[in-house]
Amino acid sequence: MTPLRQQMIRAMRQRGFSVRTHQSYLAAVSALARYHGRSPADLDVGQLQAYFNYLAQERGLSSASCRLHLNAVRFLYLRVLERASFDVAFVVPKRAQRIPELLTREEVGRILGACTNPKHRMLLETCYGCGLRVSELVCLRVRDIDGERGWVRIEQGKGAKDRLVSLSPVLLARLRRYWSLCRPAHWLFPTARDAREHLSISSAQRVFSRAKAHGGVEKVGGIHSLRHAYATHQLENGLAVHQLQRLLGHGNLQSTMRYVHWVPEGQRARADALDLIADLEVRHG
Repeated sequence: MTPLRQQMIRAMRQRGFSVRTHQSYLAAVSALARYHGRSPADLDVGQLQAYFNYLAQERGLSSASCRLHLNAVRFLYLRVLERASFDVAFVVPKRAQRIPELLTREEVGRILGACTNPKHRMLLETCYGCGLRVSELVCLRVRDIDGERGWVRIEQGKGAKDRLVSLSPVLLARLRRYWSLCRPAHWLFPTARDAREHLSISSAQRVFSRAKAHGGVEKVGGIHSLRHAYATHQLENGLAVHQLQRLLGHGNLQSTMRYVHWVPEGQRARADALDLIADLEVRHG
């Protein structure tokens, strides 16, 4: 490990960056070094500009990917190398404003119903029933389930923030039944080969993709579609936007407001938060 890489890791740890941010930033800086064949500490503004132009024009990266590379390199120069400024212009491609192919309740029911493995079905039900990010989902521990208070504790979610998410009575009953059957000791969703390790994000994605295919759902999207479904279905039932923001763990209200734009005004009811898993039982028997 190079001294510069060690410095960067130390700087990210001091600021409480998540594991995924560590991985993304280090990968971005490594890509910059490979492109020029030298340490990023030795690059000038022109070389950085050439690299960013390459990312946007030749590689055609999305706006989100371009911003990630820009943020990683800016962090390196300002916080690790302690440069006085970072005067590199990077015209990031305009972010496309698209509405994803949102899952209906009927489609969520088909996806969950197609999942016959008890652990895998519980994984997807928890993702949808609590609106979790996949990175939060796979890292759940048994002790994070607070059945007495009806909460799931999400520890160090995105932005290094803890939060509590409502746990419905039906989902809690399902989790208790799952625990009685599978007896997870530490991780709620451990790997089959080693109970000391939790399922990986890629494994959870594969579980969802298989269930979606077996359920005959052809809409585009990975397991994050269940989080989108949670948000839109709760809004349709009348959950207040500020409450949804807290449950989703959004630091910025604007991140939550996009869901409001995805749900037509006429589809929003005026009611309490919906028990989504119980609602599926009613709809699908």
